[in-house]
Amino acid sequence: MKVLFLSADEFEDLELIYPLHRLMEEGHEVYVASFKRGTITGKHGYLVEAKLAFDEVDPDEFDALVLPGGKAPERVRLNEKAVEITRRMFEAGKPVASICHGPQILISAGVLKGRKGTSTVTIRDDVRNAGAEWVDEPVVVDGNWVSSRHPGDLYAWMREFVKLLR
Repeated sequence: MKVLFLSADEFEDLELIYPLHRLMEEGHEVYVASFKRGTITGKHGYLVEAKLAFDEVDPDEFDALVLPGGKAPERVRLNEKAVEITRRMFEAGKPVASICHGPQILISAGVLKGRKGTSTVTIRDDVRNAGAEWVDEPVVVDGNWVSSRHPGDLYAWMREFVKLLR
């Protein structure tokens, strides 16, 4: 499967690096997209290569989507193309994994109404205001959406996402 990550500078390092390698370990092709091609830098200094710019992404070419957290989602959600990619993939029923602040992009895409998920507690009210039921659990699976709260939940998040991809 081809899995797309949407991110930018100041991503939460573990929330991008861990799933990137976990999914490669499973044999999936992974692609990171950002505002432009090139290196993006995590909050703690890890570097990741964005192989695609948002404008180059055709969501129909990808099978699943990962939205890591950190400060990056606040920026990513301001990009119309990134929000469109997210909306199209979510509404098409493709597996979507979000963690921490990642749901901010889903909120901007307008896809959370009637759904159940989790995030970092600091955006709990935003998730609720978007129409979702927010719960404080390590991982929540609601149809095609797998969500978690923070890096301490990475094991559960990727365990459930990998199940969904199989």
